[in-house]
Amino acid sequence: MLANHAKLMKFFMSSGEIVGRKKLQKMIYILKKCDVPFEEKYEFHFYGPYSAELTVRIEELCNLGFIAEQKEKKSNYYQYRYAVTDNGQDFLNQSMVELPPFEEKIQQMKEKSSRFLELVSTMLFFDHLSNSEIEEKVQVVKKSSNYTAEDLQQAWQFIEEMKQLH
Repeated sequence: MLANHAKLMKFFMSSGEIVGRKKLQKMIYILKKCDVPFEEKYEFHFYGPYSAELTVRIEELCNLGFIAEQKEKKSNYYQYRYAVTDNGQDFLNQSMVELPPFEEKIQQMKEKSSRFLELVSTMLFFDHLSNSEIEEKVQVVKKSSNYTAEDLQQAWQFIEEMKQLH
């Protein structure tokens, strides 16, 4: 019953701490697109791919006391930090869930900004299109983000690296 929760717990254990809800959403989506079997459904939203299911599961993990959510006031918004609790560690130790190795992918993504991960996840959301069509689509749906040709090139390179990491 809690297999999907356990998968998320493995993600949190591997990541140590995640700062930002948007970053969390994008990281799980990118891992999913790299064949890590997360089952949350995503749809396109204002900030790129978004999963209401993931939001609910994270809330449940917090309510169960497995994940600690820390709310921090920034200049004009709140930022959230997530980390595994001792109870979460105990739950994970009893879990039999297996996932392919993804620690290196997580570390690569943690080094990137939420803005960059938003671009990468948006490009992956449209991966059924050709590369040039993806770039056109990004310029339309993310117009206000003002992504440059260099941003797109860096995102393509990052996607390629992510797909090759084990």
